[in-house]
Amino acid sequence: MSDFLSDINGYIWSNALVFLCLAAGVFFSIRTRLLQVRQIPEMVRLMFRGEKSPSGVSSFQALTISLAGRVGTGNIAGVATAIAFGGPGALFWMWVVAFLGASTSFVECTLGQIYKTKDRLTGEYRGGPAYYFSRAMAHTNASGAFKVYGLIFAAVTVLACGLLLPSVQSNSMALAMNEAWGISEWVVAVGSVIVLSFVIIGGVKRIATFASIVVPFMAVVYIALAIIIVALNASEVPNVIGTIFSSAFGADAAFGAIVGSAIMWGVKRGIYSNEAGQGTGPHAAAAAEVSHPAKQGLVQAFAVYIDTLFVCTATGFLILSTGAYRVFEGESADGSVIAEGGILPADVAVGPTFVQTGFDSFWSGAGSSFVAISLLFFCITTIIAYYYMAETNLRFLMGKAATIEIRPLRSTLGANLTLLLQALILVSVVIGCVSTASEAWTLGDIGVGLMAWLNIVGIIILQQPAFKALRDYERQQKLGKDPTFDPKALGIMGATFWENYDPVTGKTREAVDAP
Repeated sequence: MSDFLSDINGYIWSNALVFLCLAAGVFFSIRTRLLQVRQIPEMVRLMFRGEKSPSGVSSFQALTISLAGRVGTGNIAGVATAIAFGGPGALFWMWVVAFLGASTSFVECTLGQIYKTKDRLTGEYRGGPAYYFSRAMAHTNASGAFKVYGLIFAAVTVLACGLLLPSVQSNSMALAMNEAWGISEWVVAVGSVIVLSFVIIGGVKRIATFASIVVPFMAVVYIALAIIIVALNASEVPNVIGTIFSSAFGADAAFGAIVGSAIMWGVKRGIYSNEAGQGTGPHAAAAAEVSHPAKQGLVQAFAVYIDTLFVCTATGFLILSTGAYRVFEGESADGSVIAEGGILPADVAVGPTFVQTGFDSFWSGAGSSFVAISLLFFCITTIIAYYYMAETNLRFLMGKAATIEIRPLRSTLGANLTLLLQALILVSVVIGCVSTASEAWTLGDIGVGLMAWLNIVGIIILQQPAFKALRDYERQQKLGKDPTFDPKALGIMGATFWENYDPVTGKTREAVDAP
């Protein structure tokens, strides 16, 4: 089974997907006139603005829900894996994916806001790729095909976020806690299930509250300590930068043979970490209460920078400057070692232990504990975000059937299937805790790859409404207005929520909008 899954992963993560991710980023960067550079001040300003409502969360809370999904094991174990199998140059390609991916994230998250709806059961905003695939072309002859496409994406996302991706997070968390404190994987599994049960059953409001407190605090503390350690090894920084760039293009003799691996692992782990183009960001973006879709698109574009340029870079420089790395030939830990920093134990596994060893070089004995605590919070919040995305797509799949009452249980079909999804994600967490790292990462890569293929192809086709929204936003911005959104005036069809939205009161005139 392991070999079979590896073969599937190899087909999904072929060079074609790497090229697609990079090409889409270049194309959207050109179409937005380098929005990821021009609008940075506006991105920062909007992060701390925006209103909450009974239906939606604030821009900042939506950002933290998104970051909860982005900032996780990919920022720690993922960076270590990229360096181990792609060399230091993989970090450069992670930067490239982040820079280009910011424009991709803007497009997908703006589409998520334009075509958002209200949940029939809870009244909360819902949205994401499945929603914009089915709604953006609803007025055309291709409506049937895109409805099916949306259903396929929703089913894949329920599978990926409900079963495949949580296991990666719990696996890294369990490995780090076992390394730091010798805690059994089963103990970690039981404790995680208890914490997650409390949060995810509370719905999107509790998820937003939890994420808005935990994610910013842990991210700031983690980055600050990583920067301190890198500063203490400041003499190594010029060499680290030189090695990153030379190995990224094969100029370094030691890494010349694996330059293709540097690109592959940089793109793969970059997308796994910042999720630009994967289709996860639009779910959180749609939950925000804003007066114009482009506002949340800009905020979510900046989330890519926070994830990769800040957190992943801090991890990469920590590993390389302290010498806590080992690079393998053949993209496998079974391959021969072609370079190493010199401080890793001989039998250490590729993953969070690289980062723990780097922290221990400065903070002997406590570094492993700090990384374990960081992963505990990062991974728990990421799993919670995965649950929210899986639930959103489950709601889409159920449609009106979600409100059907089941007798004699006297509960709705939606409520029962939601409970089943909650049980599924908790089982996935347990499986991840007791699985090997390679098995967990293979499952996670399959989930990310499938979602990325479907979403990027889809937004390339449906991109136009996002660019109309951007031009409209920048036009109103130049006039000194607080931009509001009127889809009919822009010729955007299918945005039924916004067609009934009153920008004066900030309320929608419809009680609830069908998926």
